[in-house]
Parts: sequence; C-alpha cells; structure tokens
Amino acid sequence: MSPTRRRRSRPQTVLETAVLLALAIALALSLQAYALKPYRIPSGSMEPTLKVGDRVLVNRFGHRVLGGEPHVGDIIVFHPPKGADPSSPVCGARAQGQGSLTPCSRPTPGASSQAFIKRVVAVGGDRIAIRDGHVIRNGRPAREPFAQRCFPGEQQCEFPNTITIPRGSVFLMGDNRGNSDDSRFWGPVPDAWVVGRALAIYWPPVRLGSP
Repeated sequence: MSPTRRRRSRPQTVLETAVLLALAIALALSLQAYALKPYRIPSGSMEPTLKVGDRVLVNRFGHRVLGGEPHVGDIIVFHPPKGADPSSPVCGARAQGQGSLTPCSRPTPGASSQAFIKRVVAVGGDRIAIRDGHVIRNGRPAREPFAQRCFPGEQQCEFPNTITIPRGSVFLMGDNRGNSDDSRFWGPVPDAWVVGRALAIYWPPVRLGSP
C-alpha cells in the first residue's frame, strides 16, 4: 500500500511561487547588469543600419567575461578617446587642417566617459586606406553593402594614405560615412575600451531584429 501523499497548502504554494518569481527577477537583473545593456542611438552616424531613436541590446558578456576580441563587421559600443570632442580634435583631418590625406593612425590618450556606437572596419595588424568613404583593407576594397556613400569631394571621405592599425586596437567608422565622428579623426580604439557588441534592435517593434 503506497504512502499517502501530502498535499501542499495554499499558503505554501503561494510562498514557493513568490520565491521563484523573486529569483527570476534577480536573475534578469543580474543578466542586465553583467551581460546585456540597452543603448539608445543618439545620432545618424550609423544610418541606414541604425536610425536615431533605435534601441539596441549590447552583449557585454562575451567581451568582458570571456575576453572575446572584436571582429571586422561587428557593431560595437565603446568609450571613445577624449579627443573625440569635435571642438578639440587631436588627430586626423580636423586637427591637421584641410587637405589631410592620412587618417588618424594612433590611439589618442585617455578614454572618455561617453559611449559611442560604430562598426569595426579593421583590427590590429590590418593596413587600411579610405577612398570615397570606403575602406581599402590590406590592399583590397572591403565589401561594405551597408555603407552610405559620400558625396564627391567630401573631405572626411578621402584618406588615400595607408596606415597600420596597432595590435590590441580596432579602427571604427559609422556606416553613414559622410556624417560620422569616428576613428578617422581620433584614431584606433584599444580593445579595453570596448563595452560590448550590438546584438539586436528591440525598439521600435517595426525594426525588431539584428542590426
């Protein structure tokens, strides 16, 4: 004869449900704090891929915990150098004046507290030049169907002199090549300044999906 199974009382069931719910909320908060971070697109520098007001989820776990390195084509959130302020450029065309033919080739000192979002177009060891806003990487035109072309003659779109990206750094550009404050003007960004990789657009709903 099997033993009689004890039935749980209603208060006990409610308590267990509350505990499970609390654990689920705590897990979600921990995930948000350490792995996923929301980020709002503040400008048109990544158009047409990301539009002003889009909200994306950024994966911080892979970079910070697992030590994953950014790859060419990744869209990442990062801390730019203090020289990213357009009013006080320290390298690149705006610092050197009209007619500069060389993009900023060295990381500028000091990470800013700001957070930018751009696309990785070159990693450490790559050699790049920029012509008509498009990247020539290691002697070959990069395949960039996402890039918005520049108007002919735009100063920030012509840097035909080749530079080499330092090891442990990435060179970043906005997809809107004629309207982006990026590595062309303030240099490569050390991997240590990378916050994480953009995983998905989650708002507005009509744009839900991978960037």
